[in-house]
Amino acid sequence: MASTWGNHIKLSIFGESHGPAIGAVLDGLPAGEAIDLEEVLLQMKRRAPGQDRSSTPRREGDVPRILSGMLEGHTTGAPLAAVIENHNTRSGDYANLLAKPRPGHADFTGNVRYHGANDPRGGGHFSGRLTAPLVFAGAVCRQILARKGIVIGSHAYAIAGVADAPFDPVTVSKEQLCDLSKRSFPVINPKAEDKMRVEIERARLSCDSVGGIVECAAVGLPAGIGSPMFDGVENRLASILFGIPAVRGVEFGAGFAAASLRGSEHNDAFVRENGQVRTVTNRHGGVLGGITSGMPLLFRVAFKPTPSISKEQATVDLQNPEVPQVPLTVVGRHDPCIVPRALPVVEAAAAIVLLDLTTDCQ
Repeated sequence: MASTWGNHIKLSIFGESHGPAIGAVLDGLPAGEAIDLEEVLLQMKRRAPGQDRSSTPRREGDVPRILSGMLEGHTTGAPLAAVIENHNTRSGDYANLLAKPRPGHADFTGNVRYHGANDPRGGGHFSGRLTAPLVFAGAVCRQILARKGIVIGSHAYAIAGVADAPFDPVTVSKEQLCDLSKRSFPVINPKAEDKMRVEIERARLSCDSVGGIVECAAVGLPAGIGSPMFDGVENRLASILFGIPAVRGVEFGAGFAAASLRGSEHNDAFVRENGQVRTVTNRHGGVLGGITSGMPLLFRVAFKPTPSISKEQATVDLQNPEVPQVPLTVVGRHDPCIVPRALPVVEAAAAIVLLDLTTDCQ
């Protein structure tokens, strides 16, 4: 399994959902950077299970134990390694998954790819539980970025078809992003949260789940970061965002809506203001030719409905090839919607990418 990402800032994630611990190693961090562990724990808490009534009842403290790379609150320049212990596991809920793969999960494909040697408990290394060390790594990176004037935040753009107000792609501010990045269920329009929660609860009561879209922005990025072709800002972001379990799509700026526009409608006119070149609109999402334009970076990430649902589904019995199909009821503790907990994960992924890209420019 390849679970390492990055060019200058390298991230490795290890562990399984029901193993003793999960963790991360960040290589390439600059030495002497002050890291506020309370801020790290705030981001960990936003992602942790059992923090909100819309999430799984599985409870984990998700307090990272730093093994190396930090001394007296500052990075040392050595690899930053941290582990997060697993406590509240119920592995018996997954005893039959070696024979009966869950629809929508990697049980079948992982079994084939690793010849049955993979850990199926809680999804093993394929589990969304592995986003906890990703959030730890991103929480460290975003503090270093903040000292460069770069701020990241996101909100629940849509859940189960209920839409929030979108970011203003031109005027989204650091203050707005900082406020959103501290909330457990961030939305721009407070009325949208109530409607979203109604749909999430409706899905839970019917033993089902719903998906949604996260909209993320970063401001303070200077123009000129990134590269064309295969190493552009969009490429790098997409490569790590698709590493988040349940992500089904990523779009930048106007995204897929650009396909229905004319060039005259999609192009952003340039203007000079206060000695700097900017664009009047921002349908390009802050990136042109894989390189930042100086406008806010704006992208959206689509998440599928949580595949673990309590409704009876159809699967196969891998130990009984004569039977074409068998019923399966998934037991365990699962989110009826993962979008609220995915928000800090998306922000963390963006922070790691942007620190890697800005390190490249130094």
